Parts: sequence; structure tokens; C-alpha cells
Amino acid sequence: MKTGHSSRMPEESSPKRSPQNIPYKDLPHIINADGQYLFCRYWKPAAAPRALVFIAHGAGEHCGRYDDLAQRLTGLNLFVFAHDHVGHGQSEGDRMVVSDFHVFIRDSLQHIDLMKKEHPELPILILGHSMVFAAKVLNFVLPNLSLGSIDPNAISRNKKEMESYTSDPLVYHGGMKVSFVIQLMNAIARIERALPKLTLPILVLHGSSDKLCDIKGSYLLMDTVQSQDKTLKVYEEAYHALHKELPEVSTSVFTEILTWIGQKVSAAGEASHT
Repeated sequence: MKTGHSSRMPEESSPKRSPQNIPYKDLPHIINADGQYLFCRYWKPAAAPRALVFIAHGAGEHCGRYDDLAQRLTGLNLFVFAHDHVGHGQSEGDRMVVSDFHVFIRDSLQHIDLMKKEHPELPILILGHSMVFAAKVLNFVLPNLSLGSIDPNAISRNKKEMESYTSDPLVYHGGMKVSFVIQLMNAIARIERALPKLTLPILVLHGSSDKLCDIKGSYLLMDTVQSQDKTLKVYEEAYHALHKELPEVSTSVFTEILTWIGQKVSAAGEASHT
């Protein structure tokens, strides 16, 4: 079930509209520090939530592409939430343009803080895909990205999912902009410096045939972070979007994520009762 929060949707005299020309007053949204409107999604479990899960989507796509994963997470009584990053999907901003990758992080932390204020008793987990997301609890490295558009054939071996990606009007299908790649490289440099400070639990899943994210980045992550609880699982022959891969891969990926999150949430619940 998706739910918006009226406290995050103030009435405006001349309502702003999404890139798809829908008034934001009719959409769940937050307003970031630059005054830009970000489209949000909320998946609320039927029972009392045990934890919050924030999903940070990847470059060029949008948070709606995580609906299948979010639905499974609500089955564990997790309250899942996400937004389209600036310049993506139904959020404001020039497509695939950002002054600094820190904007993505800042906006994500703003959304997380909003939800933590509403649910202060719940632990929070962050699930990020592909694009460098350098928040305090999650780091991914994306070293090899061409200036061309993202090749749909590199997304997944699943033909149905590849066609879904290609036909999705909310996905950016143009070429990567030089300014975006420059900011990406700056973010990677900052992340590599910050990796030794990461100590929280981390799960990294990677396809061995991923042509968009060099798997060397995941090995670097495992070698560098100081976390006592860190896991890297490599899916042989799998491409980039593991949650949209061939059924045997995506099923395994969902199981891996649900099991890992379930264990962390149970441990957090036990800790809070001791």
C-alpha cells in the first residue's frame, strides 16, 4: 500500500507541476533545500512496521522501478520509502544534471530524517542501487561509465525487463552529460577517501558480467571498509540490475536482501528490549 503524508504537501497558490505536468499537490512529495519538489513513494506494511527502509535508485531511472522489491519488504512488516532524485523521474530539475552529487545525499538524508522523526523508535536501513550514494551508511563505487547513453542490453539478460526499461517514459534514455560524469568522478574520489571510516553492517550484491559498474569497485569496498559485518555476493554471469535479472537470479537476490534485512531488524529489536 502506498501512502503520502499531508504534512509534506503544503498548498500553494500557484501549484508547481511535475515534468509530466501533474500538480505536486496531487502527488506525495518533499521540498529539498533548494526549493525543488521531489516525488516520493511510500509502501506501508499492513501490520505495525518493524523498521524503515529507504531505497535510493540509480542513475537515469526512478524509484517506481523498485515496486516489486518494496512490496516484498512490506511482507516483512517494513515501511519502505523512496523518492526520485533531482533531475529524475517525476522530480524537478534538469534531466541528469546535478551541481554536486552531495545534493542526492543531502536530499536523501532529509527524507530519512523526516521519516525518523515520525517513527523515532524504528531502526533504519538504506538500500542503494548503482549510482554512487555516499551517505553515512552506504557506499558504492562506479568507476567505468562511458559518456554514451546507458545501453539497455547491459541492464539485464531478461528480455522482458530490458523492454520494460526501454519503454519506461520516466527513465532517462539520453546520453550522459559531461557535467554529470565529472560530478560522479568527484564523488568517487570522496568515497574512496571515506571508505576506511565505514563501520556499519553492509551487504553488496554484484553481477560478474556487469558492464556498467566495474566489479573491482565492490572488491575495493570489501577490502577497505572497517565494518566487522560485511558481505559481498557475486552472481555469476549476471548483468547490472540484479533485481530485474533472469528469474533464478532475481529470486535469489530478493531472498538474500530479505534474509539479511530480516536478521538486522530482528537483532535491532532484541537489542532494544535488553
